[in-house]
Amino acid sequence: MTGNIVLKQARIIDPSRNLDEVGTIVVRDGRIVAAGKDALNQGTPDGAEIVDCSGLVAVPGLVDSLVFTGEPGAEHRETIASASRAAAAGGVTSMIVMPDTDPVIDDIALVEFVLKTARDKADIHVHPAAALTRGLKGEEMTEFGLLKEAGAVCFTNGHQQVHDKQVLRRAMTYASELNAVIALETRDRYLGATGVMNEGLFASWLGLSGIPKEAEILPLERDLRLASLTRARYHASKISVPESAEAIRTARKRGANVTCGISINHLTLNENDIGEYRTFFKLSPPLRAEDDRKAMVEALADGTIDIIVSSHDPQDVDTKRLPFADAADGAVGLETLLSAALRLHHSGEVPLMRLIHALSTRPAEIFGLDAGTLKPGARADIALVDLDEPWFVSKDDLTSRSKNTPFEDARFSGRTVATYVEGRQVFSLAR
Repeated sequence: MTGNIVLKQARIIDPSRNLDEVGTIVVRDGRIVAAGKDALNQGTPDGAEIVDCSGLVAVPGLVDSLVFTGEPGAEHRETIASASRAAAAGGVTSMIVMPDTDPVIDDIALVEFVLKTARDKADIHVHPAAALTRGLKGEEMTEFGLLKEAGAVCFTNGHQQVHDKQVLRRAMTYASELNAVIALETRDRYLGATGVMNEGLFASWLGLSGIPKEAEILPLERDLRLASLTRARYHASKISVPESAEAIRTARKRGANVTCGISINHLTLNENDIGEYRTFFKLSPPLRAEDDRKAMVEALADGTIDIIVSSHDPQDVDTKRLPFADAADGAVGLETLLSAALRLHHSGEVPLMRLIHALSTRPAEIFGLDAGTLKPGARADIALVDLDEPWFVSKDDLTSRSKNTPFEDARFSGRTVATYVEGRQVFSLAR
């Protein structure tokens, strides 16, 4: 079902048109007819619901390009349906799900399974990423052409690394011919292999083994060189240190077609948040020093870092309620993505237009999705946001099946109050 709605008196922020003005959004049959101060000149669709949005900001629905679920194989942690509900509560209307499932999403049948499950059960748009190598083992390429034709929007090895340079070169070459995106995390196989947090003085105080910056920088620089060699579209899924941002800048100067993302955790948290071995802060890459965090915020603001992701990675009690060194990496983040990002707006570090660009418009551009814009003709995927809505995060109130949030008991200013997908309201905040 699609909807006819009129959102009146909203502050409309649309980075795709560099638009920031108070106006109206008119939606007919799930598509935007007009969005701006003169939108009512287009008339009101028959039977449209009129919504007074005074005091609210209307933005293109967020696009989260790095989401792990447990379906198939670990539905007790998260299903596609539960992840979609969590996404809607956070203003996310499109998400790309990773192939780290059981079985791995490395053939056509599993891509089709994700798409069918999403059509039947999800509240938002769900796009599958296909495995770069069979079983994520880093040894044998998957069938890129068939997987892309089936609906895969990019190719990735998820949490796993591709250590064989020849395999990666071959994969990038094939992907280049298909104009497909290769999206990889970067962590060296040996450097910091036994590490559990950022290498430095704080790790020494806690008596924990560290992971040096070089464990991220060296494989990233390798990938960037291979991307230049093969002319592939390469996306570094999560970077966390300023040296990585500088490597991205250098590669672009060489003419490489490369982009990068960062998790909201690495923009708003640092290694000190681990405190007394709090495992909800055990992430990959690890939380870095405060100086690193500040540098990454600057790299986001100047456009070096393209996008922000939640890196939503649900874990249950059995994998998190353990000694810090033994606990699994990862945190949920779909519901808190926007609110945490608004910290950077309220602090004056990143303009609101740039934040929405990194959360919505730019990821849609990188992965070729019909999203990230409020221009006429686009799907009416819209988030209504109250920039000043106070919010206390209680993990028990989260929609996600898993509750491993690093923002437990955090206080935010700003929250999604309503989410629309193709004109249908899929979330409304009880106020």
